[in-house]
Amino acid sequence: MAPLEPKLFFSMDTLVIYLSLSFFLLFSVIVFIYKFLGFIYPFLFWGGIYVPTSKERTEKMVKLLDIKEGDKIVDLGAGDGRLVVEAAKAGAESYGYEISPALVRLAKKNIWDAGLDSKAFVFCGNLWHQNLRDFDGVVVYGMRHMMKKLERKFEKELKPGAKVVSNYFRLPSWTSVSKEDNIYFYIKE
Repeated sequence: MAPLEPKLFFSMDTLVIYLSLSFFLLFSVIVFIYKFLGFIYPFLFWGGIYVPTSKERTEKMVKLLDIKEGDKIVDLGAGDGRLVVEAAKAGAESYGYEISPALVRLAKKNIWDAGLDSKAFVFCGNLWHQNLRDFDGVVVYGMRHMMKKLERKFEKELKPGAKVVSNYFRLPSWTSVSKEDNIYFYIKE
């Protein structure tokens, strides 16, 4: 009696075709995500949700900072860089930290388009890993759950007299100097 040969459900040619189609489909999905969902996809893995601040609110926030020529301002969670641009237009040396690489690219483009690439800078980085000791002013549009931790960071790192502007969410233990339209303004003691 001859030994039984194993039977394949597919011929080798059919298996090669199926594998090729599978790789092509996977590659197509990756290209689709990169090309067409490139603006959304990074937010699934980096940072908070992107909520742009209106031009009117941005101008109010910059006005509250009362920027003097040469002030160093930082926007924590800079998004598309609109506040970094406005602060630079007001005379500040303006910095932003944003964790989403896609938004950093957009912010750098907006800075370049505004002609402020010598006064405004956005870096890809986690705001918790940045030391704030050299800044005269800080702008943040945080979330309620992070404000206590931000407050501790400000107490530890900001110099006395540094200004803090928070969009919508207040620092839990600090007393605001002023509040306008849920924009809170603080001065570090």
